[in-house]
Amino acid sequence: MTLARLSVMIGLAAGAASVRADMPEENAWPVYVLQKAPSGETVSWTGAGPLAFSGPMPSPSPGRVEGMRPFYVRMTGGDSVKTDILYPLFFYRTFSSGYQWSVLQLLNGSGTFHKDGVPEGPVDRHFDLWPFYFSHESLNPDESYRALLPVYGDIRYRLGYQELFWAPFPVYVRTQKEGVKTTYVPWPIVRVTTGEAHGLGLWPLYGHTDGPLREHHTFFLWPLGWDNTLEPLPQDPDGSPVRTQLGILPFYTRETGPGIRSESYLWPFFGYTEKTSPLRYSERRYFWPFLVQGRGDENKSLERWAPFYTHSSYKDSGSTWVMWPLWHRTTWSDSDLVQERTQFFYFLYWSLDQSSASRPALAHAHKTHLWPLLSVWDNGAGSRQVEIPSPIEVFFNSNPDMRATWTPLFSAYRFDHSPDGESRTTILWGALTWRRDRRDGLSEFHLGPLLGMRRDGEESHWSILGFDFGPKPANNGPSGR
Repeated sequence: MTLARLSVMIGLAAGAASVRADMPEENAWPVYVLQKAPSGETVSWTGAGPLAFSGPMPSPSPGRVEGMRPFYVRMTGGDSVKTDILYPLFFYRTFSSGYQWSVLQLLNGSGTFHKDGVPEGPVDRHFDLWPFYFSHESLNPDESYRALLPVYGDIRYRLGYQELFWAPFPVYVRTQKEGVKTTYVPWPIVRVTTGEAHGLGLWPLYGHTDGPLREHHTFFLWPLGWDNTLEPLPQDPDGSPVRTQLGILPFYTRETGPGIRSESYLWPFFGYTEKTSPLRYSERRYFWPFLVQGRGDENKSLERWAPFYTHSSYKDSGSTWVMWPLWHRTTWSDSDLVQERTQFFYFLYWSLDQSSASRPALAHAHKTHLWPLLSVWDNGAGSRQVEIPSPIEVFFNSNPDMRATWTPLFSAYRFDHSPDGESRTTILWGALTWRRDRRDGLSEFHLGPLLGMRRDGEESHWSILGFDFGPKPANNGPSGR
């Protein structure tokens, strides 16, 4: 693994400002604070504290992010444009091939674009108002539908079914999946199954289904009893016997199949599992889920004395709980990347450390959240960041939209350090900023529009109430910065 690859594994907080010595700052807080390129072009700016903003996307993502938090945020990069309004209330996405939008994941739309009047692949336009209205428009009439719950619906190739029909729900419901058609009159009480399988059911008293192939399903006094015969799994060897499942709750359950036998007594408290393929594994359960011990091939093990201590492992991954749910550590590997996550009460303390398995001397990347006080990032390649306070980040580590919209609103203190050694500190969203670069002798300080100082090499620039006093020779002695 290269240093560059490891450095991108931990993303810094959304909205990070570029830090470069050749980009002077203009500070008229709280109206605006901006960073300029040597050519005079504005590279990034914020206004009204953290509310209005525009700047490059956090490295390594390409593009720009801009808007008026939290009401409007727009992210552009590559072939996509992402627009959020009071996210997650509303979002709109456009891509080279189509679009997607949603209101609280309840009112949803998506579709494909046309190019020069010719459809790019199948037209696929969805509109849903969960859970009442569903629609789909396609060039294939067999895949187009409109459905209104509970009045009438005929949904095709969705929700895991080839067809889902009701008229009205739950009086009459029909499903079709992999050649098996099931009719409920009403759902879920009376059931008739035809096609590749056939059977009857009167829920919750009794029901049975035979097929497809050697499969057989029976339930009685649901969910207390079942007797099922299942086809072998795809990974089982050719010619393997069928799998079986039997349950009479709460007294006894049993599962058998190629290379496995599992039984429970006084379910789910006592039982065992024995596997011989594809890997050997033996497990004993005593008053489950509190006392469980298991051992198997490829470092697979489980030692649980809940809630005091639990440790499980498999290959290069492991999980340890102490005084559940207070302390939890998880380790796993992804190619050459070794990751270790530590948590105290899920989110009060949360830390992720990433390192290279083949190059252990390589600097680690890590991020740490001490909720709601602070968040710290270090990508292992010289980029570091600190935010105080930080009530949002720990919950949305992998959600750039939430982080771009809400995180900067709370970051009264922020520290950024770039790989080239330059650092920038901001307090109260730009009211006080301090930038340093020891390589180039740069030091820049702003107290809003009241006072500004920039020392660059042998020159010093001062401003008071916006009036620039021009360059002045710097002392040759120690600067004391």
